[in-house]
This record gives sequence, structure tokens and C-alpha cells, in this order.
Amino acid sequence: MFLLVLFGGLGGLVALMAVVLWRRDRRRNRTESFEGLRIEEQARLQAAQDRVSYHSRAVHNGPPTHSDAYQRRR
Repeated sequence: MFLLVLFGGLGGLVALMAVVLWRRDRRRNRTESFEGLRIEEQARLQAAQDRVSYHSRAVHNGPPTHSDAYQRRR
């Protein structure tokens, strides 16, 4: 009986900690301002361009100007 109560209490504590951390993370990752959304969109587009520009074939099998990295930086 004692072990059942002990494990039940520990399980409840773990569940409570998981819920608290999950809610804290949701609040921290939310961008509410228009400027923040615009910054996130620019970062997402930049990451997509970098994935295209620096893929394996562009980096290893062509001349240095094979990728469009030099052309898109203004």
C-alpha cells in the first residue's frame, strides 16, 4: 500500500511538472507583435534560401559561384 501511494505521488508530481513546463514554453514562443512576426518570416525565408544555396551539389560539385549565395546578398 505504501509503494502504491509513493508511486502515485511521484507520478502526479511528474505530470504536474510536465504541464508547467509545457505551458511556460508555449507562452515564451508566442510572437504577438507585427514586427516580431515579420522578423520571424524573414528568418524563415533566409533559412530556406540558405538550404537551397548550400546544398551538397552546389557546394562540392561546382565553381564557387555555382550557388546563388553571391547574387542574393544585397
